[in-house]
Parts: sequence; structure tokens; C-alpha cells
Amino acid sequence: MSPFEEKIVPRASDNSRATAAAADRPDRLHIALVTETYPPELNGVSLTLKRAVDYLRSRGHKVEVVRPRQTADRKGAEDNDDVLMPGMPLPMYAGVQFGLPATRRLRKHWSRQRPQVVHVATEGPLGWSALHAAQSLGIPVTSDYRTHFPRYSAYYGMAWLARPIDAYLRGFHNRAHMTFVSTTALQRDLLSRGYRNVARIGRGVDTQLFNPARRSVSLRARWGLGPGDLCVIHVGRLAREKNLDVAVRAYEGIRATRGDARMVWVGDGPARRRLQRAHPDHIFAGMQGGAELAAHYASADLFVFPSLTETFGNVTLEALASGLAVVAFDEGAAAQHAMNGNNARLVRPGDEAGFIAAAVEVASQPALLSGLRAAAPRAASALSWPMVLAGFERHLLASAHGYRLYDNALAAA
Repeated sequence: MSPFEEKIVPRASDNSRATAAAADRPDRLHIALVTETYPPELNGVSLTLKRAVDYLRSRGHKVEVVRPRQTADRKGAEDNDDVLMPGMPLPMYAGVQFGLPATRRLRKHWSRQRPQVVHVATEGPLGWSALHAAQSLGIPVTSDYRTHFPRYSAYYGMAWLARPIDAYLRGFHNRAHMTFVSTTALQRDLLSRGYRNVARIGRGVDTQLFNPARRSVSLRARWGLGPGDLCVIHVGRLAREKNLDVAVRAYEGIRATRGDARMVWVGDGPARRRLQRAHPDHIFAGMQGGAELAAHYASADLFVFPSLTETFGNVTLEALASGLAVVAFDEGAAAQHAMNGNNARLVRPGDEAGFIAAAVEVASQPALLSGLRAAAPRAASALSWPMVLAGFERHLLASAHGYRLYDNALAAA
């Protein structure tokens, strides 16, 4: 074990105290985290990054977040250690910005206030600028591979772009000192395709927030559900690449055997209007967060998640922690943490007929549904965020000080 790992001790401090500490101690860093998405945006990536930033700051590191300015930002947000950059609206996603190229500005900023490591969480124009600026100054860079952009192209009629996009991403990440992924399967997949220095960090889940005790009789009543009725739920962005039509078809199959079933969609996105027009009997709850989101999960019974574009899928862990039976394709978080037949029904990726059949099977067999739900929380009980983020912290320390930590899966690959 590195001496830098041994010397890490818990320490609560604000970010200004961490600035001085990072200058004097090798286990306290000045970190620049660069991302195209961050709160006030609400999505899986932004919320996970916010949790990581809060953890690193609580450990005594100085963390500056470099991100596009959002329409929801309050005036004066520049004073809270965010470095707000120009952005433009992302097509089809109202209120979401993507960062514009800013290499010269970042180089100038980091020449004055030099971080010890730059972590690039997204691979857009702002992330590419950060990579260039940091490397021109000799600052170590780490990166996240969080989104299967090559797979997205098929859902928008541009499958021919998959290879060029993958080539771009491979070139981007191979310039970093280390690239972090969420599952062993993804780590091995990237390594087999020519990505280098890939480490698995994983994801956690807040079981204090997401748990079966959040079930709400009154919320179910608002959905028109009695105690024994079936609530089928999907949580996530409502967009074409989420394979939403498979969820619709699964629900239609369920309705053929369970007339008491209702479909609830939690989230927003460009596909919401189309879905609402086509399915006026479904319930569209919109974006939810915190305790309200937890109550929506726990008040359902069966979670269907047919996406094939996730590198992980935090929502799967949240559903398991909330005590839901899960039907998902056997990849991402489901493959890493769920057990087919024990707490979930997992289907070979791409087998849409199998997915629909599995959802109908679970919904139509009360004993199977009850058994999956009872076992689900145990899958999430050991996945604490502090443990996961401690691994992220160790890799950042290693990169800042010029060495690498290899996990077992990477060494075996």
C-alpha cells in the first residue's frame, strides 16, 4: 500500500481550509473536476458527481468544479468554487447546456491556480479543452467513461457514426493517466477495444434514502392503486435511447393478465410528450428528487428497465434498495449487483421478447413477485457511497503523485 493511502484520515473542513491544507500535505489535493452536467441539472451523472465533490471536500481536498453556466444558476454562483464557463443549449433537452471550447481560458486559469490533478467527467467540448489545457501545463488528468455514446447513434438513425464516435472516445481516454468505469464487464470491454489504463470504481446507493419504508399509501391512492394492486414503474430520462417502447410493450403484456396494473413514469425528456399522447392512461410524475423520488420508488412493485445504453444505471440500485422486483437486461448495474431469480429477472441483452415475457411472468405470479421484492434490498445493503468514493480518492491521489493503483480485474485483463 502506498504511504499516501495510509495517511488518509477523515477530516471535515470547508473548501477554503482545504486550499491551505492541500499546499502542505501530500494527502490533500487541489482537484479540478470538469463536467458538462452538474446540479442544478438533475440526472444520474450530475447527482453522482455532486456526491463525489461533497465527499472529497469533506476529506479536506480543495475541489473546483468547472462546468457550463446553467439557466437555473443563481447570480453570484462564481463565489462557491464553481468555475462557470460559456455553454449552449443541448438540442432536444430544454434547460441543459453543453460547454463550449475553452482551452485558452482554462490554461490561463490553471496557470494562476494550478490544480494537482484534473478529473474530466464528460467527453464534450469542455472536457476536451480541459484535457488539452491540463496536459499543456503538465498536470495529470483522469477521466470517466460514463455514457455509451456509440450505442446512442443507432437510436437516432446514425448507426454509421458508432465507429467514429468510439475512435474519438478511445483517443480521448487514452490521453488520460487513468479512466474510471463502473463495472468489471465494461472495464474488460474497453480494454479489449484498445482503451488503456482502465480502473473500476463502481457506484454506491444511499440506503437511508432508498428503502422499502418509504412506501406511501397516499401516493399509491393518488395513482388509483389499492393495497393489492400492481404498480409498474420506470425511472429515468424519457428519451429514445432508453428503449422505452420495450417498457411500454412489457406493460401492455402485464395488463393482459393483471387488469389492476398501472404504469408510472418518473423523469422527463424529449420523448415524454409522445408517450403521453400515445398512452393517456399512464401516469407521468415528472422529475422527482430526494425523499419524493424515494417514495415513488418504494410505492411501486415492479421496476422495468430496458435500456441498453447504460454504462451502469444508478436507478437499478435505487430500485433494488427500495424493495422492487427488477426486470432488466443482464448488463450494467443489473449484471454487477443483481442475481437472476433471486432478486431480479435478468434477460440476455437485446432479447426484447424475453424481456417482455420476464416482466409478464413476474407480474402474473404473486409468489415470485413477493420473493424478488423481499430479496432486493439485500443486493444494495453493502454498497455504501463512502466506500466507493474512497477508492476514487485513492486513484486521484495516485495520479497526482505519479503512480497507478491497479485493481484485480485490470491486472487479470
